[in-house]
Amino acid sequence: MHFKGRTVFAFVMLTMIASVLVTLTIADQLINPDQHSAPALTASAADDGDRFALKEDELTKLNAVLELIETKYYQKVDRHELLDGAVSGMMSSLDDPYSVYMEKDVAQHFSESIEGSFTGIGAEVTLENGKIVVVSPIKGSPAERSGLLAKDVLLSINGDKLDGLNLQDAVAKIRGPKGTKAKIQVQRAGFSDPIQLVLIRDDIDVETVYGKLHQDGTGVIEIRQFSLHTAERFKQELAKLEEQGMKGLVLDVRNNPGGVLPVVVDIAQSFLAKGTTVVQVEDREGKREKTLSEGQSKSYPIAVLMNTGSASASEILAGALQESAGAKLVGETSFGKGTVQVSYNKALGDGSLLKMTIAKWLTPKGNWIHENGIKPDIAVEPPDLYKVARLALEETLKKDMLGEQVRSVQIMLHGLGYEPKREDGYYGSETVEAVNKFQAEHGLPATGQVDKLTGDTLENAVIKWIQDEKNDTQLHAAIKAVSRK
Repeated sequence: MHFKGRTVFAFVMLTMIASVLVTLTIADQLINPDQHSAPALTASAADDGDRFALKEDELTKLNAVLELIETKYYQKVDRHELLDGAVSGMMSSLDDPYSVYMEKDVAQHFSESIEGSFTGIGAEVTLENGKIVVVSPIKGSPAERSGLLAKDVLLSINGDKLDGLNLQDAVAKIRGPKGTKAKIQVQRAGFSDPIQLVLIRDDIDVETVYGKLHQDGTGVIEIRQFSLHTAERFKQELAKLEEQGMKGLVLDVRNNPGGVLPVVVDIAQSFLAKGTTVVQVEDREGKREKTLSEGQSKSYPIAVLMNTGSASASEILAGALQESAGAKLVGETSFGKGTVQVSYNKALGDGSLLKMTIAKWLTPKGNWIHENGIKPDIAVEPPDLYKVARLALEETLKKDMLGEQVRSVQIMLHGLGYEPKREDGYYGSETVEAVNKFQAEHGLPATGQVDKLTGDTLENAVIKWIQDEKNDTQLHAAIKAVSRK
């Protein structure tokens, strides 16, 4: 990909951090592959440096404010913190959730995430209208296991409210050492009251690609994120499936928040005929540049399986295969992240990093999916058990109680085949009977009440049900879409 005569690599990913991520996965950026930083300014830009420097009156104003704070403010203030605050303020004024200033320690975590190794809760977040919003929980992470979903709004962490914080401060509260507990209060669409989830921070699985051949000859490759080594692993799994006589392929990018643009381009080229468009990038002047495939098409049918947590690089892959390779998109409308960021650190000189939106990315046919996402060709909603709020019991649930926790219990019971007759959050006699039946079949005292032991057993049964592939209706629909029977 070329910008103003310089060859650079674009690291593109998801909707968030302008974002400093909770999981510290890769954010969208243009980056020098050898230095893990953005390319240096062009010669022409450097020559015109004086044109962009602060004017005398602007510099006088900033110096005056700095002097007043350092001499008149009622407390002593760290000069470096003032400077960091000034830069953060400039980036905040752009009103762009993907343009952000990262201080040295955050920038270090950011760089480590590009390598695909990090510790946290495993969720991408962004800032929308002053709210901390989940972009995607990473598969196999504490966030996914706890039931955190894309579009959830994070209200507080261990009692500390997140509302009104900038993204960097919010992420600092969410992040923590492996093994520590994060009690998160969540606002979810369709629920009148906040939901409480309890997560244990952990190392996030760095393996990004999983392949499997089904008995009908359909191959499924799950891509959890696009880190630096994902393309290499993907090609290994693809070759293995093709050697086994694969007749059709499903690419599963559900809850994949994105990653490195050259990596997703490399993967997409495995299926696009030479010369076809993979992605387009449009700059501030409206000039578009196409990235063309150097690969070749495949003879077998392809489907891309996606959901609301599929963002950025995942959407690039889906758009490229749909428009340039005739692939079918199955599942739910994707997240909707259509901008490209560039990261600069050398120019700042102190280990900090500036990440800024510099362009839009477009599908091969020129569609901009930002904030709208990509709609599937075959829409399939997941079963309710996939989205039910996990339990965080602070008291035993019993007859005549009312609330979201009761509603979650009813949804779980219904999904597992124990019919509570209602899912409105009222603990009626039918719910008592359903709980009794569940307890009896799982070796628990049949009290008809949901105490901690019953709640934990119920949740474990739900997790087991979700992990059983036969219940994955979205995957079955994708396999059907590429089946030649």
